[in-house]
Amino acid sequence: MHNNIKTQFPLLNNNKNLVYLDSAATSQKPYSVINALTEYYNNANANPHRGAYSISIESTRIYEEGREKIKRFLNLPSSHEVIFTKNNTEAINLVAYSYGLNFINEGDEVLIAITEHHSNLIPWQQVAKVKNAKLNYLYLNEDYEITDEEIKNKLTEKTKIVAIGQVSNVLGTVNPVDKVIKRAHELNAKVMIDGAQGLPHLKTDLSKLTPDFYSFSPHKIFAPMGIGVLCADKNLLEEMPPFMFGGDMVEYVYEQETTFDEVPHKFEAGTQHVEGVLGLTKALEFVEYLGYDYIEETDRELTEYAQERLNSLPYIKIIGPKEASKKIAVISFLVDGIHPHDIATILDSKGIAVRAGNHCAQPLLRFLGINSTIRISLSIYNEKADIDKLIDALEYARRLFGYGHE
Repeated sequence: MHNNIKTQFPLLNNNKNLVYLDSAATSQKPYSVINALTEYYNNANANPHRGAYSISIESTRIYEEGREKIKRFLNLPSSHEVIFTKNNTEAINLVAYSYGLNFINEGDEVLIAITEHHSNLIPWQQVAKVKNAKLNYLYLNEDYEITDEEIKNKLTEKTKIVAIGQVSNVLGTVNPVDKVIKRAHELNAKVMIDGAQGLPHLKTDLSKLTPDFYSFSPHKIFAPMGIGVLCADKNLLEEMPPFMFGGDMVEYVYEQETTFDEVPHKFEAGTQHVEGVLGLTKALEFVEYLGYDYIEETDRELTEYAQERLNSLPYIKIIGPKEASKKIAVISFLVDGIHPHDIATILDSKGIAVRAGNHCAQPLLRFLGINSTIRISLSIYNEKADIDKLIDALEYARRLFGYGHE
């Protein structure tokens, strides 16, 4: 359907020997996104919400149209439920500080999935400490799944909020967020969904999913770095105090008191990242151009092929489900006899970019009994030939370490 996708990404065009297998860390950016940023700085650069002159009005229009775009993309009832932050981590911290510190009390429970990235774990760890609340975890079974029984047992009437990622950045597994939300809402608990690894691969309708909070990481879905998004119920946001203070989030300021602007602006202090919002708008248009059917089919084909090729090597141990159907575009593995960081360095010498380490998920790796892995993460600009080059480079690494041909 979409031929030569790689040619739409200048970094890949300019580095034709690069095999980029680290899209879970950040995606590459298409020409449409990069060109929009250049055009903005050439023709419309001004501070939004502040000027009565034409380019400031245009900057404001770009910024607010980005909010409308996200509303439509995620099927939200109102653009007032979209808050811009500097990244996904800040979006989660906003919820932890503004909701957590004000609505969680001593004796309440906070429930987190063991699969969480540090950005959706540490903020809740800190809230629990400050509020003297209990921190509990949803653990995986032997098939790397969070079971219905685990959800039922851990989510109780004491649970105030559940923090869980849509997709694991280490295992690539899809968490049962729909079941968590259903159970939580039956018990009047809130749910914070980290969509950083989910939205780039899964069509997400928030009107059907109904989380209380949903954040995502635009730079993982073809947008620039430096912009984040939090989506939340407007009534809930109105009850929450601001997270940061400064210009443009106020109504009136007196010597001793301040009244704050309405949602969403009361959560957006200071000069905002207009070009980041514009880049995100163009990135979402690019996703719509591709279509999630195409994205999901490409993910499935590449994940199956990569899993099959890796499974064929006797010295490879895959961390996570052995079936490709149980993961999305992420595979973590170990190479017998060689440290992950050594593998990553050798792969880099062959022009192959992968991630090695704990992937900002130390509790998960500790739970799995390991310290680090090699992770490949795929996107629509990858091809089966990239996987073949990876396999050849892994065999080269084994020979380099004196293991011979296997």
